[in-house]
Amino acid sequence: MTTQNTTNPAVALAEIEQAFGFVPNLFRAYAAYPPLLAANWAKVQATLLSGVLRREVKETIALLISKDNACGYCIDAHSAMLQMLGFAPEKITAMEHTLADAGFSDREQALIAFARRANREAARVAADLAGLAAQNIPMAEIVEALGVMELFAAFNRFADALGIASDLFPPQ
Repeated sequence: MTTQNTTNPAVALAEIEQAFGFVPNLFRAYAAYPPLLAANWAKVQATLLSGVLRREVKETIALLISKDNACGYCIDAHSAMLQMLGFAPEKITAMEHTLADAGFSDREQALIAFARRANREAARVAADLAGLAAQNIPMAEIVEALGVMELFAAFNRFADALGIASDLFPPQ
């Protein structure tokens, strides 16, 4: 098990800059309380930057959760990231209403829809969860999708509460 420096934010910020090419304003804000910066960076590494699901799926979950929660900062960030991954702006806009033309498999679409529904009404997803099981989607993939949802639901609230300004994507 690796330990992270939770008192000096410079270590985490350097890792973030290496991963993204710059330090997003969200992480600069978290740096005011280094243990929370370290914890959230570890969660980003465990969910968004690694795992079984494709990065495009996770960025789409991040974007749609952010749209549902009306977080302008995160909408800008993940729209830009999806563009960097090859999605056209009109396709990104259309994903809010349909995933059919976005190039996702049926399995990926089901996971994205489940994460989005869990964000909106987590206590009412039992039938959706059973549907994923009926499609033989492994629990690890379901939990990974929910982990991305959970991370961005929290980031949305944090960014909005502090009024964090959008970054330039990609940085210039």
